[in-house]
Amino acid sequence: MAGLKQKLDPTRMGAGAEKLERDLCDRIVGQDQAVRQIVRIYQTFLAGMTTPGRPVGSLLFLGPTGSGKTRTVEAMAESLIGDPRGVVKIDCGEFQHSHEIAKLIGSPPGYLGHRETHPLLSQEAIDQFHTETVKLSFVLFDEIEKANDALWNLLLGIMDKATLTLGDNRRVDFSRAIIFLTSNLGAAEMNALIRPKLGFGTGAADAKLTEKLAHAGSDAARRRFTPEFMNRLDTVVTFRPLGEPELQRILDIELDAVRARLSRAAGAVEFSLDDAARQMILREGTDQRYGARHLKRAIERRLVQPLSNLLATGQIQQGDRLVVESAGDRLAFSKEAEGLVSAAA
Repeated sequence: MAGLKQKLDPTRMGAGAEKLERDLCDRIVGQDQAVRQIVRIYQTFLAGMTTPGRPVGSLLFLGPTGSGKTRTVEAMAESLIGDPRGVVKIDCGEFQHSHEIAKLIGSPPGYLGHRETHPLLSQEAIDQFHTETVKLSFVLFDEIEKANDALWNLLLGIMDKATLTLGDNRRVDFSRAIIFLTSNLGAAEMNALIRPKLGFGTGAADAKLTEKLAHAGSDAARRRFTPEFMNRLDTVVTFRPLGEPELQRILDIELDAVRARLSRAAGAVEFSLDDAARQMILREGTDQRYGARHLKRAIERRLVQPLSNLLATGQIQQGDRLVVESAGDRLAFSKEAEGLVSAAA
């Protein structure tokens, strides 16, 4: 009997991983390379091939502020368990001193306030967002570079053995958790690379530039963290600075979210923005240093609050269609059918 020699395709993904990739690409703009790295970790989990005795994955997210690092974790939780808030989030800026670690693991028996200190990383807290179909936890350590060395040492044990010992000697199992660490390390170097190469306002894909950005982030992380810490990581994911095309797409996503809110509040009310109105919101809500971080704030101030006033005063009702235009330093709102400017913000 002749031996069977059939070519296989190791780059194909299963249906679950493909769905996650589509969902993340729909929600996270301009970071397709980062999304693929994350999806590979999830595919390994689905296949049952994760390393025994370790977390499902330990990922360090590097990149400028406002490039989508935290939002990516929320989008993953939204896709897999249906809730973007289904993330155990630790703000590392609150753990700049060694004694503050007690908030994570609880105080040992005998210490004052032992019974009143409820650890943030208990097994119940880690597993609280599990669903019937997805038994997976998302644990986010935000801005890890701000944390005290004591927190880094705590993470070494979690990333190596998927185990954390609490103050009362209970053990927490992280073998069904993905550990996300975010950092702005290397952001200045990345912006310096992309500014002369592409210029702010372009989003051209460039494999060589992507590689340089990744090296800039990794080098900054190696200067800050010990080799022992870096060796515990499964993947270092670099998020690119956002250009004008990406910011325009993010604006579209946020405007769709406002339309959904408006529909829930008033029924079938539609609105559209002219180019000048869009540019006004983009100028106020984005820049090279902060990416899209302040975009939601600009939309709330320029669009949501005036729409709320119009609804509350009965100036717009179900079935209306609005046009939003730039009017100097503010936005003007008109009913398209009547063509009358009814309010300005």
